Amino acid sequence: MLRISELRLPLDHPEEALPAAIIQRLGISADQLVSFKVFKRSYDARKNVRLCFIYIIDLEVKNEAALLKKLADDPHVKPAPDTEYHFIGKAPPNFTHRPIVIGFGPCGIFAALILAQMGFKPIVLERGKAVRERTQDTWGLWRKNTLNPESNVQFGEGGAGTFSDGKLYSQIKDPKHYGRKVLTEFVKAGAPEEILYVSKPHIGTFRLVGMVEAMRAEITELGGEIRFQQRVTDLIVEDGQVRGVRTSTGDELRSDHVVLALGHSARDTFEMLHDKGVFMEAKPFSVGFRIEHPQSLIDKARLGPHAGHPLLGAADYKLVHHASNGRAVYSFCMCPGGTVVAATSEPNRVVTNGMSQYSRNERNANAGIVVSIDPKDYPGGPLAGIEFQRKLESHAFVLGGGTYEAPAQLVGDFLRGKASTALGGVEPSYKPGVHLCDLASALPDYAITAMREAIPAFDRQIRGFNMYDAVLTGVETRTSSPLRITRGEDLQSLNTKGLYPAGEGAGYAGGILSAGVDGIRVAEAVAASLLQQG
Repeated sequence: MLRISELRLPLDHPEEALPAAIIQRLGISADQLVSFKVFKRSYDARKNVRLCFIYIIDLEVKNEAALLKKLADDPHVKPAPDTEYHFIGKAPPNFTHRPIVIGFGPCGIFAALILAQMGFKPIVLERGKAVRERTQDTWGLWRKNTLNPESNVQFGEGGAGTFSDGKLYSQIKDPKHYGRKVLTEFVKAGAPEEILYVSKPHIGTFRLVGMVEAMRAEITELGGEIRFQQRVTDLIVEDGQVRGVRTSTGDELRSDHVVLALGHSARDTFEMLHDKGVFMEAKPFSVGFRIEHPQSLIDKARLGPHAGHPLLGAADYKLVHHASNGRAVYSFCMCPGGTVVAATSEPNRVVTNGMSQYSRNERNANAGIVVSIDPKDYPGGPLAGIEFQRKLESHAFVLGGGTYEAPAQLVGDFLRGKASTALGGVEPSYKPGVHLCDLASALPDYAITAMREAIPAFDRQIRGFNMYDAVLTGVETRTSSPLRITRGEDLQSLNTKGLYPAGEGAGYAGGILSAGVDGIRVAEAVAASLLQQG
């Protein structure tokens, strides 16, 4: 199998143009091309670059060795890597040492799925509800201002990623192609096959719901168990070795292998682990606001005359500015054609996030505009970042009027330092609704100063970014975990053997794909230990 990269074709090329381009690039006759498939299709939207599709193609040809030798100097024609997933082993018959997985977000799902596929029959403990019940509870906040602290955007089957854009791309290093395994399993569970080859695949919330249910069904069919509304309240540790867990229902489960696949909002569990002496440390994260523009503005700025092309879809962006006060300001979790959503998990606090459906056809584009902070900004130990977040979220609740409405301000007013009193041409999408105000007190002064410098700078990259009527909605505080439950090379806790911190909450992932990849890595580490014990 060969791989061709950097194969460029016009956006509206006919289907037959692709094999013709392959034949031309390789300098072979049509009968020498046995088969081909698109591994990746992307486009380059930088200014001064003619917009076209860029392909990576995997193919079979006759006389492959001779062709490779002939094209040895072409950096874009190489042997295709093996991207198939290979299990490290299988559990022997009647294996009784069942591992426990805490959390059933993307990391926990893939940890449990891989363990189940290897025959280890994991027990999954999820504090929230099954995904459809959870969806109803989440809408309760969005539509009726009623929060269920155990079933919401953060807690429940599928994790926080279920109510997001469903982005399936990451910049992590992935030499073993675990990301391909994640995408393949999603397709098997009902995702569109295009996620295997488009450059920035996404699924959207509605499709994720059915996929999560399908993956749960496979785990249970393979002998695993998923127990909902089972919040872990205690970790059983004996002589530095984990021996099991206790749950909020009074159950005690024994196991020497516990995967800690917490989300970044499992604050009470972090506190319990800290009290148990599990090693953890504060880490950097970011805080900021959500910004909304008309999607048509972003499309025009990014795609120019190609805006609206059906194969390109709604345009996205990625922006970074290094402010003069030393702070980095950047766009986070950009959701084309999406909505801003209420994402709190604690009473009397306001948290924002972004979400899109697969179609990405809502009127607004939104993204977090966030400022990097680090433990020097919130001294006090591993849990200090949580208190920092809570303070901002509680103040946002007050600024929003104390009803779970979010505080909001027009970008033009924010840049000029005056409170907003009326909306302009951009209608905010946040439900339960927004309360116009002055956001200057919603974040630390250094963050406000950096953002006021960054937004006009972003306008130089995306014309119209600092439009007066664009809307800022606060606050975005849960960009990533504020702490890391540090692990060693064996992926176990530094001081609690048998405990495997994993995924976003433990500080080892940032998004659906990277969390799934980390779940696979940890599942393999658990399986290797179990197989060694025999």
